[in-house]
Amino acid sequence: MSAEQPTLPPVRLPADAELARDALAAPLLARAVRLARWAGPDTRVGAGGELVDEQLPDAVEVLGLTVTADGTDGAGGSDGESFEGTEAFEEAVEEAEILAADAWRLAVDTGLVTVEDGADDETPGGAGPGDNLALLTAGSPQDVLAIWLDGFDAVFADAVVPVLDDLETLVGEDGEIDLESLDWDPEMEGEFLEGVLGNLYLLTVSEGGPGDGPVPLPALAASMVVPDDMGEPTDDVLEQVSDAMMRLDEQFRLLEAIGLVEYQPVDEALMAEEGEEPAAPLDDEDVSRYGMVRLTTLGLYGVRARMLDAGVDAPAVGDLADKGADALLGGIAGYPEAAARAETAAWLSGRDVVTAARELLHAARGTDAGSPLRRLHCQQALALVGTEAEPAVREVLDDAELGGLARVWLVERGAADVPAPSESMIFWLAIDTIAAQLDADGDLEELQELIEGLTGRYSGFFEAAWRVDHPATAEVLEAMGRLHRDKTAAKEARKSAFKARSRSGS
Repeated sequence: MSAEQPTLPPVRLPADAELARDALAAPLLARAVRLARWAGPDTRVGAGGELVDEQLPDAVEVLGLTVTADGTDGAGGSDGESFEGTEAFEEAVEEAEILAADAWRLAVDTGLVTVEDGADDETPGGAGPGDNLALLTAGSPQDVLAIWLDGFDAVFADAVVPVLDDLETLVGEDGEIDLESLDWDPEMEGEFLEGVLGNLYLLTVSEGGPGDGPVPLPALAASMVVPDDMGEPTDDVLEQVSDAMMRLDEQFRLLEAIGLVEYQPVDEALMAEEGEEPAAPLDDEDVSRYGMVRLTTLGLYGVRARMLDAGVDAPAVGDLADKGADALLGGIAGYPEAAARAETAAWLSGRDVVTAARELLHAARGTDAGSPLRRLHCQQALALVGTEAEPAVREVLDDAELGGLARVWLVERGAADVPAPSESMIFWLAIDTIAAQLDADGDLEELQELIEGLTGRYSGFFEAAWRVDHPATAEVLEAMGRLHRDKTAAKEARKSAFKARSRSGS
């Protein structure tokens, strides 16, 4: 009976203007913007568009990252002691220059900066503000988000590149890097990170998932490595999980800078010895020390955008607001209850109540497999509108498929002159309601209570039910036979299901 449902639950996203504000606040993009505004005729870049080494100190200063002799930098903070010339000082300077170089590269990749080639290989090129820089202040929120998505793509590409600790050993006689010796498959690495982000997205948007809460890094790594049918992971699998965690630790550090995630890194104290990877965690109380990650709201937007580009069905609440009632009732068939209600409320907003009610009732008709669930969602949609919808509801009182639904709606609102339903309408509505609940995959106990309430309210229910001219009659009675907790009633349901199938010839 089930209708085709979306691949993923719908995500709730704020307005584009709010997402654009988050995008502009992402640390890496914010630094890229500052460098783009600084870029000018005196800015010198290398053959690949990167800042030449001599320009890095100026870029660091522009970003407020300059490290001083007393240990202070653009972020503030100091131990009050001079450490210029120490190893720690050199490391701090190098880290600041790396941040500046990364921000410059993002500015180039996103069109915030344009670069010009030098006259020859030894002559540095120049740079200046790019066309996209103006869009960040004068453009629309969609313009800002488009630039941010380009930045996300660039950071994603960087994240799947392995960290080269000893680059010189990889350079061949021809001066080129020997990629084969890296044992690195860029396509596989990209698919792995895509899968991780997809799993994190699914955990975030699913009912019963962590929602806005963080996900332990080991659980995320295991979701990509441990087979679903594996009981206790083997030592080999645990080692693979550990390897995946270390890769993800580096990748999430990069993705945090673009505003995609909030990330608590792996506790370095867990390393048994320098250069060793931590064993897979066993103590749930200490799991946060192995890394915790959550998608930000902007991250949900970004991952969903990549999914849509890849052809994945990743709906968002509000997608159906400007579509017809048939698209609404069909589209929310697989939505969780809260998301379906929000989508329906968005669809109703701004519409004439009577016209909207007529459209919903018309779209709810049918005898196809998805029609019971459409009628259930129609009933729930009508529950959100006021009594001004009464004229449209009264128009279907004599409709065989909608008359029962209409009577329930009118009675619940205290309407006068509601005609009593015929017995056949009562039983048809009962079968239709149970069929819809079966398709909705709702709470089992609630469904059992519905079934037992109906059979307890109407004596001889099963003797009358098998005669109901509804396409789902036999399937509903079979389900009642499985779910009814009274053995005698369950047996009667199964007998009725057999009669219904014999009657329909199926």
